[in-house]
Amino acid sequence: MEAWWRNSIGYIIYPAAYKDANGDGIGDLKGIIEKLDYLHELGIDLLWICPIFASPMKDNGYDVSDYLHVNPLFGSDEDLLTLLREAHLRGIRVLLDFAMNHTSDQHEWFVKAKEDPSSEERSYYIIKKGRRDEKGNLLPPNNWGSFFSTSAWERMPGSEDEFYLHVFAPSMPDTDWSNPKLRERYYQIARHYVDLGVDGFRMDAISHLAKNPTFEDSPLQGGKGGYVLDPSEFSNRPELLGYLKEFREKGVNENTLLVGEVGGCVQPAQARLFSERGRGPINLVFNFDTVWNNGAYGSIDKKDEEIKTDVISLKNNFMRWYENAATCDLPLYWCNHDHPRVLSQYGSVNYRAESAKMLVTTLLFLYGTPFIYQGDEIGMSNVTYDKVEDFLNDEANVDALKSMRSEGRDEETILRFWRRTNRINARTPMQWDKTSYAGFSKVAPKVKVNDNYKEGVNVQEQMEDPYSILNYFQYAISFRKNAIYNDIVNNGRLEIVDYNHPDVFAYLHRGSSTIMVISNFRPYQTYFTFNYEIGDIVLHNYDGVLLKDHVFTLRPFECYLLKIR
Repeated sequence: MEAWWRNSIGYIIYPAAYKDANGDGIGDLKGIIEKLDYLHELGIDLLWICPIFASPMKDNGYDVSDYLHVNPLFGSDEDLLTLLREAHLRGIRVLLDFAMNHTSDQHEWFVKAKEDPSSEERSYYIIKKGRRDEKGNLLPPNNWGSFFSTSAWERMPGSEDEFYLHVFAPSMPDTDWSNPKLRERYYQIARHYVDLGVDGFRMDAISHLAKNPTFEDSPLQGGKGGYVLDPSEFSNRPELLGYLKEFREKGVNENTLLVGEVGGCVQPAQARLFSERGRGPINLVFNFDTVWNNGAYGSIDKKDEEIKTDVISLKNNFMRWYENAATCDLPLYWCNHDHPRVLSQYGSVNYRAESAKMLVTTLLFLYGTPFIYQGDEIGMSNVTYDKVEDFLNDEANVDALKSMRSEGRDEETILRFWRRTNRINARTPMQWDKTSYAGFSKVAPKVKVNDNYKEGVNVQEQMEDPYSILNYFQYAISFRKNAIYNDIVNNGRLEIVDYNHPDVFAYLHRGSSTIMVISNFRPYQTYFTFNYEIGDIVLHNYDGVLLKDHVFTLRPFECYLLKIR
């Protein structure tokens, strides 16, 4: 029997920004329930819901203080049961985001670990004695740096010489997956939610579960303060595969979808060990290889006009995973809650409809399970905030701002960089209509709404326009879910056409019949040599076809889905 996720269309929901049903300015589970009919009509049958567990929200819910209860910000445990029931009635499966690499420092495990050094919970965390320098000063156990540009170690409260490990923020102590008792606690939590009817988990930051057991210094050159961010010490290590196999065996069942976030360090050959069909412990491996192919990452010193999609790199990255993971199921996505909006990355607000339609066409018919991020279906784009303070609702930006200012960056430079790259871009409220606050809430939301909701970038107005981005998405999704096209995409051979074309992403699927996607990734006209015979134009985002003497003239962001004879 074929795995159900191979035939699914996923949709990523960031709950705080999706729909506020209770009028407190924060999206909630009842808001998601309210929009299930909308999602069903769009063609969605798989939801990945970002963290909803109890949390002090220092890292937007990824710092969990209680895995067994819903965060009151988002509703109640009963609301989750209602969501699962109502989603299943509409044929929609639900994945919950599950952060297991760390807990909040307010989780009862860590509280007990602080209060009682002899407690079992103390062994759930990575706690080591510090070192002394030649002057007797207490130093962290090693030189490892965190992802937050500080030491990865923090003094253990109540201890004279011990530190706990945190590869993220100090408020998120890492759990010790080498401890079988800790692992069993997580399996119990997983079984609890599977029994409730949860269909799977998006496993956050699983690449970091296993650490170098020696805890020796990294040999890399010291960074700021002498601390070294060396992912090889705690990313995708050999021990990880065993942990994931045990999670599959003891935490879930064979029909549970496990999607693992493994970051940008994993290679396809290693990912194949995790997710090989019928053998790997997880089903899909999320990586970030196709997210930043426009040079925006780390681009603070670049001007906007220097940011340009590297189409050849994009093709290479998709095909690298396809060719090297042919026995795996692959996820497809342009962005998620941690990235800027794809329309602003690879498309253009000046060609909003054209580029949004092109991007979804390109994505849907590649090999794999597509995931659409909330708002992409109406062409939501990056923010146009005019002051850096508007970005400070994300705590990570507070420290980043201090760091950039200390480096001498001016406000204009920081603002330009954040408009281009900041994850706040993906976390602005979903734009439902053109009433106050875009119909997201009746009160001012925590994160400012993007003003373009007044200019047609909202669900209600696009529902009424047969040529809108939203209606195109619905139409394109219906073709992707069609049994014939789905079989061609899943089982037909994928081939890039004209690998070296710098502007056009074109590919073929050869199956029971042949389909072809041609996409211009530029805001200007380009040309594409075409040596095939068209059987049918299935999808097209412009009126009229400019094809003469085997050459397509492609207008800005023009795309086709063709049946080839």
